[in-house]
Amino acid sequence: METTEKWGRRIRAFRKLKGYTQEGLAKEILVSVSILGEIERGNRIPSEDIINLIAEALKITRQDLDPDSK
Repeated sequence: METTEKWGRRIRAFRKLKGYTQEGLAKEILVSVSILGEIERGNRIPSEDIINLIAEALKITRQDLDPDSK
């Protein structure tokens, strides 16, 4: 599995765990739903800024989201 897919799966899993819709999280981090959807589907690598915003919005650490930090 590619890294972009791993990021997307982890972001989606945490988003759902925290009770956010794609629309809700996208609005919270000030990106379009289509960008968040592309990230979750593994079609786009999230930027450092977006990763940090997602972690902050979901009240988790950046390391929680990182597929390579085991």
